[in-house]
Amino acid sequence: MELSGSLVEGGVTPSAGLIATARQKISVGLQIMVRPRAGDFYYSADEFDVMRRDVLMAKQLGADGVVFGILDADANIDIQRTRALVDLARPIEVTYHRAFDMTADLFRSLQQVMETGADRILTSGGTQTAVEGAEILRQLVQQAGKRPVIMACGGITDQNVQAVIRKTAVREIHVGLRTPAASPMRYRKENISMGTLEGNEYQRFIVLEDKVAQLIRAASAPDA
Repeated sequence: MELSGSLVEGGVTPSAGLIATARQKISVGLQIMVRPRAGDFYYSADEFDVMRRDVLMAKQLGADGVVFGILDADANIDIQRTRALVDLARPIEVTYHRAFDMTADLFRSLQQVMETGADRILTSGGTQTAVEGAEILRQLVQQAGKRPVIMACGGITDQNVQAVIRKTAVREIHVGLRTPAASPMRYRKENISMGTLEGNEYQRFIVLEDKVAQLIRAASAPDA
């Protein structure tokens, strides 16, 4: 399970309290997003220091892995700083996240991620969805070999997961499966927004167990 905060911004580092609570309540592998802010993946020295501290925090709180991505200003993998975080994270796993999809050349970037020692790359093949990027994903899987693992993401559902697996040859997938849940608040002030997204104050999402089970069944079913 990947744990992130502020999913409306694409995910940022969750709080220490959330990590500790999740670790206490689940026994499956726990991967922690390390992203100091929303926006691009070109980080200042101070932001990189925050990332270093967050990697250490994740380890201390019992995470099984961390998920991050750092680019230079020309949209290449920042090999030096990425390798530094990979080394800091050990012995837990490292996934290079979808910053990979924002690079100038995916196949060159794959070679660069290999140099950092990361275990996995989360990617949609440089497109919005894994279905659109299926051919690129297949090529990335072939180029990567056994490591890093190519994990497909982006718009994967129980309806298309078999096609994604078949067309790309990926062995791992990443999904959100968020379901809107009604707020229990009876009194509401619709004219005030705490954030920049108006009308978002009484919106929340949950992940339903049956939807996860349905996706697992679809992904595990014999190919028709």
